[in-house]
Amino acid sequence: MANQFQLRCYSYIDRMQPQFASFCGTITQGDLPTEGMAALYIEVATGNEVYRLVVIAVKATEARPGAQIVEREFGMFEVHSRSQAEVLEAGQVVLERLNLKVEDRIKPQVASVQVITNVDPYQAQLLNRFRRGSILVRGETLLVLECAPAAYINFALNEAEKGATIKLIHCSSLGRFGRMWLSGSESEIASAQAAALGALESVTGKAGK
Repeated sequence: MANQFQLRCYSYIDRMQPQFASFCGTITQGDLPTEGMAALYIEVATGNEVYRLVVIAVKATEARPGAQIVEREFGMFEVHSRSQAEVLEAGQVVLERLNLKVEDRIKPQVASVQVITNVDPYQAQLLNRFRRGSILVRGETLLVLECAPAAYINFALNEAEKGATIKLIHCSSLGRFGRMWLSGSESEIASAQAAALGALESVTGKAGK
């Protein structure tokens, strides 16, 4: 088990931004987060380890679980609270039980960045069929950013919203890659891209496999 286990993502969000928190509310099956809450995303392999880790986090603190997901390769869970201290304590308890440190997580890597200016109305309609956030309209600039491990995309998205006036179109944080779609003016998308990339670069950790 020790050789198989991998702490893929350990990502703390100090204050959930309005659009990010609202988007999470559309996909969360557990306790609903709201704007201003602190949150922690942990992704692991093997995926089934998530069940044990969620129990550890919620029994030891007042942090509430919003997600507990196991897919083919990995597992991911999220806890949140209005108290940053409770969320940090939940993470610390999990790390102690695993006999790991934050630095044992995998450092995120950017897999792809695309900026599409002056979005065509037909492409906007295609993307809108799959989104869970705001509606993409013609003429906007679209940012598509992918990273691995997937759960780090939540941190990148929240920091992008802090750093720019954008619309959150969609976000996916499961599987091999995390992906976000943001839209806005060309200048605001440039600011969002810089904020997201800077956030991912700031995360310490080990090289991924």
